Amino acid sequence: MPLDYLSQNRAYEGEQFVCSHQSRETGTEMTFSVYVPPHMPGIKLPVLWYLAGLTCTHENVTEKGEYRRACAEHGIVFVAPDTSPRGEDVPDADEYDFGKGAGFYVDATQEPWAKHYRMRSYIEQELPEVIAAEFPVDLERQSITGHSMGGHGALTIGLRNPDRFRSVSAFSPIVAPSQVPWGEKALGRYLGEDRAAWREYDAVALIEDGARLDHLLVDQGTADNFLEEQLKTGTLSMACAKAGMSPEIRMQQGYDHSYYFISTFMAEHVAWHAERLGA
Repeated sequence: MPLDYLSQNRAYEGEQFVCSHQSRETGTEMTFSVYVPPHMPGIKLPVLWYLAGLTCTHENVTEKGEYRRACAEHGIVFVAPDTSPRGEDVPDADEYDFGKGAGFYVDATQEPWAKHYRMRSYIEQELPEVIAAEFPVDLERQSITGHSMGGHGALTIGLRNPDRFRSVSAFSPIVAPSQVPWGEKALGRYLGEDRAAWREYDAVALIEDGARLDHLLVDQGTADNFLEEQLKTGTLSMACAKAGMSPEIRMQQGYDHSYYFISTFMAEHVAWHAERLGA
């Protein structure tokens, strides 16, 4: 389907785009942002996917993520999709942590969510096709990152597709959604009561079941008010240790859950991915 270009702005000699298209997976119009750094004509560039958190859209990181300078320096395309389907026909709940803005990067199997809430297939299959058809990206060089619910998405998508992504990082991720209130609500309603079906959407469970990542970076603020109840970073550390994985998990003193935290360390994440992308 053709793209609608909603905006285009010059930044660090590259171009920041916001686009929309009609999605075959969600059955709705989906909006995303793409930053294309300066490059020679005909060159294809590595791509870094960014998945946002609860209540967010593409706009949060696009406006506050401070990634463009680093992406321009390293020659990396940065893609930020929405967090859920949108539209009047899309079912919703009057809760910030479920429904619109809270797709949890799953393919829902339960009604009334199953028709439109197909964010896993949208991110893993459809959006890469759309981006590759319109922008100068090299899909042989992909990495993925995200924040909070989007950190959960980055971890689980990366663990399910280790041959696709050269590196995975996350800011304040929900590492074990099966064990925390946010995840139990979302996975229970989207996927049903059978907890075995939840495991492919739970980073700790995926690692317990044999999934591995060679290159994993996590930054977590120690002043994050969601750390103990919802994020449980230590659970990921223990699962990785038992699995023989050696991720870089950094507890950042005094930082909270906000984009002040993300923007502080974004350039480091971009540079870390750039090393592994050969950028």
